[in-house]
Amino acid sequence: MATLKSAPKTAGDILVLGLSAKSGKLTIHPNIEGIHPLAKDNKKLLAILSDLGATGKADEVIKVSYSAPRLILFTGLGTTASKYSHETLRRAAGAATRALAGKAQADFALPNHELAEFAAVAEGIALAAYDFIEFRGSSKAEQPAPLKAATIISTLGTSPAGKAALKRAALLGEYVAVTRDLVNTPASHLTPVTFTARMKKIALSLGIKVEVLNEVQLKAKGYGGISSVGQGSANPPRLLHLTYTPSGTLKPKKRLAFVGKGITFDSGGYALKPAIGMGDMKDDMSGAAAVVAATFVIAALKLPVAIETYACLAENMISGEATRPGDIITMLGGKTVEVLNPDAEGRLVMADGLVRAAQDGARNGGLDGLIDVATLTGAQVVALGTRTSAVMTNDEDFSALFLEATEIAGEAFWPMPLPDDLKEVLASPSADMINANPAHSAGGMLVAGIFLQEFVEAGIPWLHLDIAGTALTHEAHGYTPVGGTGVSVRSLVALTELAITRL
Repeated sequence: MATLKSAPKTAGDILVLGLSAKSGKLTIHPNIEGIHPLAKDNKKLLAILSDLGATGKADEVIKVSYSAPRLILFTGLGTTASKYSHETLRRAAGAATRALAGKAQADFALPNHELAEFAAVAEGIALAAYDFIEFRGSSKAEQPAPLKAATIISTLGTSPAGKAALKRAALLGEYVAVTRDLVNTPASHLTPVTFTARMKKIALSLGIKVEVLNEVQLKAKGYGGISSVGQGSANPPRLLHLTYTPSGTLKPKKRLAFVGKGITFDSGGYALKPAIGMGDMKDDMSGAAAVVAATFVIAALKLPVAIETYACLAENMISGEATRPGDIITMLGGKTVEVLNPDAEGRLVMADGLVRAAQDGARNGGLDGLIDVATLTGAQVVALGTRTSAVMTNDEDFSALFLEATEIAGEAFWPMPLPDDLKEVLASPSADMINANPAHSAGGMLVAGIFLQEFVEAGIPWLHLDIAGTALTHEAHGYTPVGGTGVSVRSLVALTELAITRL
């Protein structure tokens, strides 16, 4: 990842400026006078940009050779305005950073008159300076490394708040990269056991307490969901439980719990998925990766909030031991579930995690909020596409606070309902409920949320985040590279920060 710093004026060979347009007229941002001795060449640069067909649209990057600086990179801000959204700045900084792969250093002179704008630029750089080359062989040397260092041109960076913003951006970049690495790692190398080992090492380095339940313990203690999903694989399931408690004189002002779906590969089990697209099923542990990474950021920032995090890890495979359609399992807490669809496995492992979170919360004085994150349903992709995630809730105030956090973080989420009339879809003639109804495909995302709600203890404010379409992308954009996106990490951190005073 790129090293971030700030300075009041440029000094390097590469300068990044914003570019916008309105009614066909291009505008360079910020006012280049004072940023660099380019004011006299403003018209000339605009003429060059026009000749190059520049539009100023989001994600557009135009490189212009110059003398001092040697290279000017213009990054699109969209329609010309007196003020740009934080996400516009974050995205423009990210697009420029991706275009500067292979470079050692660049100066970013994007609009940042306020601290939040300064932070957005820093985050865009930190999030975009990423690559994944672990499994490249002969082509590794051909891959340009991410931009190594970036200087944000601003007078804000030397203040305590500015330095804190740079630190926060760097931590987000670091642990979103951890999430992306996990998502991008093939299932042959990332199993429940290896996921646990990798994350345990980081957690302990941050002073986070770690508990791991193996397959024998899971079965003995009644984790029927995780055990059932994982029993068909040669790679046994795990529950990774992290506990972050503020240290020293810091006292936890709130208590939150995160639960993440960690299916390290999803074949669909005996409801086998089609071959097309199955390769992407290595991303089915994105929820677990996100909640763990968010916990790491919260611990590194030393926020005064106690966090209990549960990564529900299993591999959904086929064998003589695998769960069959029609099998009935007993979940943690005692509910029985008829498994009519072994490909609706995520909700089974998550249900165990939700029950465990409530049990631990009750022992510790209660929870102020419970959030689960999962690549749960293909129906989410149908409803919201590949750049907007879903949020469902039993508490509208908690959901509103979360949506405020997503606005701060720059992640797109959309609220979806949990209609009472869909509960009957999950009725079973033989068990307390079924996990999915093959004869009823309508509202699949909502039905999955309703299933999970049945395992949330009454009175606990709860959010369910379905990131099925947004956890992995095949098209780079803004600060997001091809592959794992790390979605929801930033929103969980922002929600935790807001929770300190608002829950």
